[in-house]
Amino acid sequence: MHPGGPFWRERDAGAWSIPKGEFLPGEDPLAAAQREFREETGAAVEGECVPLTPIRQAGGKVVQAWAVAGDWNPDRLRSNAFTMEWPPGSGRTRAFPEVDRAAWFTLDEARGKIVRGQTGFLTELAVVAGREGGQ
Repeated sequence: MHPGGPFWRERDAGAWSIPKGEFLPGEDPLAAAQREFREETGAAVEGECVPLTPIRQAGGKVVQAWAVAGDWNPDRLRSNAFTMEWPPGSGRTRAFPEVDRAAWFTLDEARGKIVRGQTGFLTELAVVAGREGGQ
C-alpha cells in the first residue's frame, strides 16, 4: 500500500508499506490486522492467515504481519481518510486517503518499494511461498 497524503505524494521507492495500525489493549492482533486491512483497502481478508515473525522497526515499533493468498484487485481500493492541517500553518484542515495506491509486485520489485524496516517480511514470505529466488 502506498501511504496517502502530501508527504508521500512524490515518493515511491522505499515508501510502500503493508497495511498496519495500532491494536487496542486486549484486541487480538490478527483481528486488528484484518480490521486495518479492511479500513485501508475496503476489502475483507479471506483465507488462511500465516503468521510471520514480528519485526522491530528502527523507531522501536514492533510490527506483526500475516501472509494470506488472495486475488484482490487493487483497482477496488477504498481507503479510509485522515485529516491534517494543510498547508502547514494555514489553519485549513484537509482530508486525505490513508492509502492512495495499491498494487501487486513480484518479491524483487517489492524489495525496492517497501519501507526498509519491513523488508524482513518479504524475505520470510519468499521462504513461506517456496520462492527463495525472490520471484
